[in-house]
Amino acid sequence: MESEHHGRNSILIIDDDVRLCQLIGEFFSESDYAIHAVHNGATGLARAVDEKFDLILLDIMLPGLDGFEVLTQLRRRSSVPVIMLTARGAQEDCVRGLNTGADDYLAKPFGPEELAARIAAVLRRTQSSQTARSETISVGPLRLNAASRGAWIGDEPIEITSTEFDILDLLARARGKVVTRDQVCGILYQRQATPFERSLEVHISRLRRKIESAGITIRSIRGIGYVLAGDEQ
Repeated sequence: MESEHHGRNSILIIDDDVRLCQLIGEFFSESDYAIHAVHNGATGLARAVDEKFDLILLDIMLPGLDGFEVLTQLRRRSSVPVIMLTARGAQEDCVRGLNTGADDYLAKPFGPEELAARIAAVLRRTQSSQTARSETISVGPLRLNAASRGAWIGDEPIEITSTEFDILDLLARARGKVVTRDQVCGILYQRQATPFERSLEVHISRLRRKIESAGITIRSIRGIGYVLAGDEQ
């Protein structure tokens, strides 16, 4: 997604903590990021839909529309990358956010360096993959196009998030071969997988449901990773 803000990556923060938004804006003031902040869900959703942002930072606890509802409605209209901001230790919120279509999550309180690393990882992945390849890859009736970041089963498009596309693209290119959890997390988040991280499992679970009608499975290799296989394998 191209930014409308003079070539800088535009980031929308939807969080009712005004001071936190100010601190984030100050931290990134000399960076390549143009930071915009709103403090309620309805306004945030309207701006996220009407304007072009490269990434959304979305808090769960918001007045009016909460973060889950904002993300649900946003995903009906946009695949813009979203990082959810959750309460420390609220694992069920993390899983729910990922199931709703978030690309990653970050627990509060967090340091600005950690936030910067998460943002950079998501933007690096989504923006580089838009220009790196243009070909279409097929696995049975499943087709993936790197240029449009679209996925189809036959002629029917699949609703797929940015993160889900990248996982499926990686598995499809290694079709029949095991891709380790660290390899997937390295591409998605530029960090190693941890035993306590649920995000990858949630993304994999969502993908399984979306491609099962094509007769394609994502098999878990216990303690190692995943392999994409069609009916014939």
